[in-house]
Amino acid sequence: DPKHARFQMLAALTRLRQLSLHPGLVDEAALAVGSAKVDYLTTQLPQLSEEGHRSLVFSSFPTFLRLLRPQLEDVGLRVCYLAGELTPGERAEQIDMFTRGDADVFLISLKAGGSGLNLTQADYVFLTDPWWNPAAEDQAIDRAHRIGQTRPVNVIRLVAVDSIEGKVVDLQSTKRHLAQAALGGEQSFAAALTDPRGSPRQSL
Repeated sequence: DPKHARFQMLAALTRLRQLSLHPGLVDEAALAVGSAKVDYLTTQLPQLSEEGHRSLVFSSFPTFLRLLRPQLEDVGLRVCYLAGELTPGERAEQIDMFTRGDADVFLISLKAGGSGLNLTQADYVFLTDPWWNPAAEDQAIDRAHRIGQTRPVNVIRLVAVDSIEGKVVDLQSTKRHLAQAALGGEQSFAAALTDPRGSPRQSL
């Protein structure tokens, strides 16, 4: 069954992406193994907070954000959380908490908070896992790039070496290239569809 095979393939890709974040997302028995991305964030975010910076941390996996939150709190950070399971009232409460200055870090699900928010209180944006659609990431970054932002916004993308995430980044690059070429006219678009040897481009 082609539909079933496609579903299995997508499920496998999702598990590979989760493994790149934290093995505990795939197997609870591996929660104690740790994660390089968690280690990085629990080291860098407190330093940024001490220097007066505030941060947005995006992930396409709310489960990762829920796993990350207590570890950030354990190192002394005040943390907000926004994902699809929150009620409108809970969502508004978390946004207000951050905009009032009562939190150092805002953990946000890419799908739930990628658009419609003005969070210029933050000047650092962390993307913990690359998403297939680069436009979704751009929208997330724009949460800090809104009218009223007076400081440079620093964007850090966390990509696991030698993992499925490298393929996702390659796909993003291809999509951006094609979009830019399409805006440049038919000739540019045709050139973008072929590599220098004249054969069609291939992607994941």
